[in-house]
Amino acid sequence: MEPIKHYVMVIDLRLCIGCDTCSVACKQENNLPEGVWWTRVIRVNMDGANGADDGHSERKLEHLPLGCQHCANGPCVEVCPTSATYRTSDGLVMQDPSLCIGCRYCTIVCPFTGVRVYASEQPTYALPFPTGDNPMVHRARTTEKCTFCTHRLEQGKLPACIDACPLKARTFGDLNDPDSEVSRLLHKRPHFRLLVEKGTEPSVYYLT
Repeated sequence: MEPIKHYVMVIDLRLCIGCDTCSVACKQENNLPEGVWWTRVIRVNMDGANGADDGHSERKLEHLPLGCQHCANGPCVEVCPTSATYRTSDGLVMQDPSLCIGCRYCTIVCPFTGVRVYASEQPTYALPFPTGDNPMVHRARTTEKCTFCTHRLEQGKLPACIDACPLKARTFGDLNDPDSEVSRLLHKRPHFRLLVEKGTEPSVYYLT
């Protein structure tokens, strides 16, 4: 039997320059409506190493790409009353829009603010034609989020944000494969995950 995979995304914060190419690539690939983003880059003004703005410390702009963390133990799956939110065998947290009733329980229990979007009205588009290869239909009163481009994975491709990143700050692969690039990076580089104290076991790792 083929071994179970655990897909994860590794983001190198040393390489990320906050250019938003990942966000735009995601929007184009998934034909996202106006005002809808499945991945964003959070920007925070940080002071110098001592944490104080004394007029002499160098200031720098920190970039934190943020999307669904595809948690291995996320509560969103358990609270969904229609099973619209579910977890695949390879660790992806997916949402079936045909089953979603817009209750937003998944959003309420998710500890990561802003990784899901909800359209209260029928979505509108800037272009008169669809873009990208994701056939997903976007509807009103439906919750959506990043899918790790599962439609591309099924074709042997990488998620759109991975291919689009100009500095190759993102890496995607199977954490259960010790020879994969993600395993190699996490073995040799210091890293962290967001809100690990919540016990959700996120599948997005940030290299420092």
